[in-house]
Amino acid sequence: MKKLTGFISLLVVLIVFSSCRQEQKIKNVILLIPDGTSWAAVSTARWFQRYQTPDKQGLNIDPYLCGSILTYCSNAPIGDSAPTTSCYMTGYPSLMDWVATYPTADPKNDIVPIDSTRAYQPLMTVLEAARITQNKATGLVFTCEFPHATPADCAAHSYRRGRYDWIAPQMVHNGLDVVIGGGAGIIRDEDIQYLRGEGCGVFLNRIDSFRLYEGNRMWALFKDRDMSFDIDRNPEEEPSLAEMTKVALSKLSQNKNGFFLMVEGSKIDWAAHSNDTRAIIEDMLAFDRACGVALDFAAKDGNTLVVIVPDHGNSGISIGAERCPNYASLSKDSLFKSVSQYKTSINGLIKVLHNTKPDSIRDVMLDLTGIILTDEQYKELLNCSDYKMNSLTDEQRMKGTSLSKKIGEMLVENTCFGYTTHGHTGEEVFLAVYDPTPNRMTGHHTNIELNHYLRHSLQLPQTLETLTDEHFAKHTDVFAGYKLDLEEKKIEDTTQVKAKHKEERFDVTLSVANGSNKLIVKPNTNIVNLNGKDIKMNTVTVYVDKNKTFYLPRSLAKLME
Repeated sequence: MKKLTGFISLLVVLIVFSSCRQEQKIKNVILLIPDGTSWAAVSTARWFQRYQTPDKQGLNIDPYLCGSILTYCSNAPIGDSAPTTSCYMTGYPSLMDWVATYPTADPKNDIVPIDSTRAYQPLMTVLEAARITQNKATGLVFTCEFPHATPADCAAHSYRRGRYDWIAPQMVHNGLDVVIGGGAGIIRDEDIQYLRGEGCGVFLNRIDSFRLYEGNRMWALFKDRDMSFDIDRNPEEEPSLAEMTKVALSKLSQNKNGFFLMVEGSKIDWAAHSNDTRAIIEDMLAFDRACGVALDFAAKDGNTLVVIVPDHGNSGISIGAERCPNYASLSKDSLFKSVSQYKTSINGLIKVLHNTKPDSIRDVMLDLTGIILTDEQYKELLNCSDYKMNSLTDEQRMKGTSLSKKIGEMLVENTCFGYTTHGHTGEEVFLAVYDPTPNRMTGHHTNIELNHYLRHSLQLPQTLETLTDEHFAKHTDVFAGYKLDLEEKKIEDTTQVKAKHKEERFDVTLSVANGSNKLIVKPNTNIVNLNGKDIKMNTVTVYVDKNKTFYLPRSLAKLME
């Protein structure tokens, strides 16, 4: 009888404990994205760390690796950061270059069903939804410039990732609490004034102020555009990704409702595009240290979900290359010694060479890379089209051969690492998850399913689809029956915000009239003007020139009644 009683008591305890675990809720979400990071890039960084620091056998992410994610565009297996991160945030794959925006149909190639009637519609992101429906704090940390594809995917909407003049003001006006990364030369004076009016500390290339600021809302931007590769970073001018993550967490965690934070190791991708092995390694290790900060926070907090996942692969990097004899039997010293002598990124080396006289090039190369130049290599560098420190005429220089191209080739050939491309690749990417609930995602999944996991973990009170329909409806639907006047005036580009390519620019205004009420709507802002009075909204307005349509909240119609 005593044994039976004891068994029943134990059973009751287990049931209660199980029930408590099931009822546990995720309060905070940290999504960490190492941009353009292939599985082999992770392995290369891990092996390099083991080579340089034998007592560090693994990475911070290693105990949490639990699966893989297949990422893709709406119409192609290989994607860039815009549509792939967009899918993580919205649940919908999109087209190359498209930021959190529903794609146009491509019937012969579409991988997922596409509703052509929704083309160009902005899509609600999980970050926006967490802020709007749960009053969570939101933040972005990155090492690229802030309107770049991955951070933009979280808090902006555009069918052109290069249109920073559209994307940057959207991000400024989208209620973000903490933004830390690159782009001090991009943000406009009017946007700085708006942020300060909203209670945000704004610091441009001011690392001391960034570190001392005690407020919980902050924009801290470093360098004119992207931040330095970690191997080139001056810690007195630029914080590390780990430090930026730590600062963001300290501020966002003050919100009693929790937070959503996206952290991007942006420049792993940039290094991969250049086939810059040492820069890939160092930025991956810097990203892993940021992951360590996030995972430590989550372990102490107990209510934080951490998801670590790249958006796509890049470069086809491999440990081992056919050009190296017997590469498969090389020792770790033979594999990693040469790259360990590289003291700077390819970009960093080129900056030095641009200011190096011909008779010093050999010494500089030996000092910064350990490479002893052959006479032929020396001559090739002197003849590069953009090396101006010698007396050659432009006609005598090698046409189309830049220092970047030649240095990149030399550094790769000096190692036994291989590359298949300078572009993105379509293999699945790794998944690492810390989940304090029993619902941890494991195994192989798609980018769509990862979005659904984030939605489920946040327990959003409304679906992203419902929120999209509420906040990004066509202006012709919202104001049906009202007098509408849409005006586009071509303007000269005199702003600080520069697009990736030169574009025609227009000042667009939507005027809505109903009786004595007149509403003025401008694009890329959360402010509309009703009868001369500014009114703030929860989301930004988006104008699409392709279909001459504003996308805005349905609730605006009530203002006109």
